[in-house]
Amino acid sequence: MSKTQPGAGSGKPRAALPLAGMGPQTKGIALLLLAVLLFTLMDAAAKTLGTRYHTGLVVWARFAVNAALLALVFRARLPVLAKSRQPGLQLLRGLTQVATVTLFFLSIRYIGLAEAAALTDINPVLITLGAALFLGERFGVRRLAGIAVAFCGAMIILRPGAGVMHPAALLALAAAFTYAAGALLTRVVRADSVATSMLWSAFIGTGLSSLALPFVWQPVAAGDLWLFAAMGLLGTVAQGLLIRAFTTAEASALAPFGYVGLVFSGIWGFAFFGQLPDRWSVLGAVVIVAAGLYVWHREAQQARGRAGSGR
Repeated sequence: MSKTQPGAGSGKPRAALPLAGMGPQTKGIALLLLAVLLFTLMDAAAKTLGTRYHTGLVVWARFAVNAALLALVFRARLPVLAKSRQPGLQLLRGLTQVATVTLFFLSIRYIGLAEAAALTDINPVLITLGAALFLGERFGVRRLAGIAVAFCGAMIILRPGAGVMHPAALLALAAAFTYAAGALLTRVVRADSVATSMLWSAFIGTGLSSLALPFVWQPVAAGDLWLFAAMGLLGTVAQGLLIRAFTTAEASALAPFGYVGLVFSGIWGFAFFGQLPDRWSVLGAVVIVAAGLYVWHREAQQARGRAGSGR
């Protein structure tokens, strides 16, 4: 896989590529939505496996299947694609992904998919903050207000001191920070191809999780092998779509659409586990989404103003 657009140089886009006629921002949003759908299905598979196997084994399987699939797909070009123009940043990005997967898989072992998704969905606001601090985008009082409100929403879900939320919810909150860091790094390393970024993530994840494998290994039932494979496949495809989304469109344009994951997680949580979020979790999720959409709206207004002034 390369950074060349599908159908480029062929005269006109092929009918089999429905995204070919879209603009960069629209294409990025479509890719992100599909990635979120697949990621939430992967999370549902991981939650199922987490009730039967150690989380360390589930994390390892997620990355090992990912690495095996990519090595098979890119076997002829593996030495070339494995070379990064920014290896230090790719290593850091891989570490953030391992942290995100581990923290989130641990959290959903104990809490519902919808609650975990709501807590991690403060990440669009964190991405906007990170883009201002590290990518040179403007930063102001309204962004700070949006971030503060988003954290209020997270506190509504957590309800510290009320004794109603499992401490594992804090792991989902931490996963939001590591996810945001990884998303920003994906934007920074876009000089590398999508394949290169995927390979680095997969092999770093496999290498690190393999260190723990001797301590968490347990026999896998034959009937669960397909679920392990499906989890790895879903994660591989979703990660490729996510990388392509963030290398196609601006991070601030994609941020609000990540909230669709709340809907998907709620559907899977009810369909597969019979779990529905309580009213406080729903209220907290609404506050988080509202804060994120407010920040995004302000960013869009400022972007249009700068474009109109010619700056």
